[in-house]
Amino acid sequence: MKITANKFVAVVYDLNVGDDEERELMERATKENPLKFIFGIGSMIPAFENALKGLEVGDKFSFSIAPADAYGEYVEEHVLELSKDIFKVDGKFDAEMIKEGNTVPMMDSNGNRMNGSVLEVKEDVVVMDFNHPLAGETLHFDGEVLDVHEPTAEEIAALTAPAGGCGGGCDECGGGCGDHSHDSGCGCGGCH
Repeated sequence: MKITANKFVAVVYDLNVGDDEERELMERATKENPLKFIFGIGSMIPAFENALKGLEVGDKFSFSIAPADAYGEYVEEHVLELSKDIFKVDGKFDAEMIKEGNTVPMMDSNGNRMNGSVLEVKEDVVVMDFNHPLAGETLHFDGEVLDVHEPTAEEIAALTAPAGGCGGGCDECGGGCGDHSHDSGCGCGGCH
């Protein structure tokens, strides 16, 4: 069976970023924890799905996705200095959660959810980066198709339910997944 619209798909892959001379492994989907998704429902970035379309179980793949077709370019204006006051819990600054390197779920004034990475904690402000962790990166995928079949009702429910946090399937979201979409897996999905 070929990968086409509305099919259940499971793949393993290594996701590397960087140029050809210096690539860094950002994410790995293994046979024990493959990326699973329903093809063609918008849970994965379109360029990822386009590269897999028509493949069958056992087919290997190797492709790259430019930033414009993945998570966009890195935008300096998405790095903001926010008052430490907004990070207070019971009147006290939450230093446990708000520290350099942590990713923090936040909400804008319109109620839109987003993740921000803490770049620096200063005396009165916290410097936050709201770019996707993979913004500006070319994504390099090498992997194999493990499964393609008509999805069961249970698979559809599990793979289309709203996910909390990073994306519901990626144990390594800290570095770049994320929304695996996925909102269901890192690959590219990746975290949105």
